[in-house]
Parts: sequence; structure tokens; C-alpha cells
Amino acid sequence: MTPDAVDQILAQWQRERSDLDAAPMGVIGRIARITKHLDRSIQAAIAEFDLTLGEFDALATLRRSGVPYQLSPTELFKALMISSGTITHRIDQLEQAALVQRIPDPSDRRGTLITLTDKGFHLIEQAVEAHVINADRHILRALDDAERDALAILLRKLLLSLEAD
Repeated sequence: MTPDAVDQILAQWQRERSDLDAAPMGVIGRIARITKHLDRSIQAAIAEFDLTLGEFDALATLRRSGVPYQLSPTELFKALMISSGTITHRIDQLEQAALVQRIPDPSDRRGTLITLTDKGFHLIEQAVEAHVINADRHILRALDDAERDALAILLRKLLLSLEAD
């Protein structure tokens, strides 16, 4: 197999600190580098929709929540793993673009729900399609179906262990 940039880093550590098994750094380094590539690729795929990655994530979270496509701000920031301040800013931006609206929560007089507008719904429908095509045809093109399945299983196992901590 062709060496990658992380192999060079591991070789350098082997040369400089042969007493350490740096193999775990290889896994983490590859995940970190892949994350940067993923962010760039996804941003490029959704650029035509004039959305940031964070805005895309918020709209997609509302869309996949199902009818009536609404969540509380707390549900949104927990699903997106961001702070409450960040979600407030993001909602403000999406509301200014008329992609979401704040409505009173009928089950909590003090609460608010964030709802996709028709404009937001139609935009995220198109952006999600572009994202899925990009994932299939570009991001994961080097892997066959069996490799994708195996990678998904391993990543799920790793994620579950990290989220259990």
C-alpha cells in the first residue's frame, strides 16, 4: 500500500523515540487529517446553497427530526454537540435568512421551538442530496461496499466508547 503523510510522521517518531509505540498516533492522526478533508469537501458540496457547514448541520437536524420539522434550542445544541451560545447565534443567522422561525412551544409557555420554514425545507432537501452524492461519488470512492461497511462498524465501536466516557 502507498504510504501516506501519517506514515512519514510515524517513521520520524520511530527514529526519534524508538522506545514508544506510536501506532495509536497513526490512527488519531489519520482521523484528524480525514476530518479536515471532509469539512472542505462537504463545504464545497453545499457552497452553491450559500450555507456554512454549521448552518447545514442545523437545517439537516431539523429536517431529519420529521414532521413538523421543529426542535427546541436545547435539543438542537445537544444533537449538534455545540454550546447554547453557538446555537443561539446560528438560529439567529438562519432566522434572518428566513430558513427557520422561532415559535412558542405549546407545551411550555416559556419555551420556544425552532421550525423549518418552507424556504428552509426546500433548501435543505437540495443540499442534503448534494451532500449524499458528494459522499458517495467523491469522499468514499476509494472504498468498496464491504470496506465501507467494515469502516462503519469500526467507527461506530470507537464512537460508542468515546461517548460512554
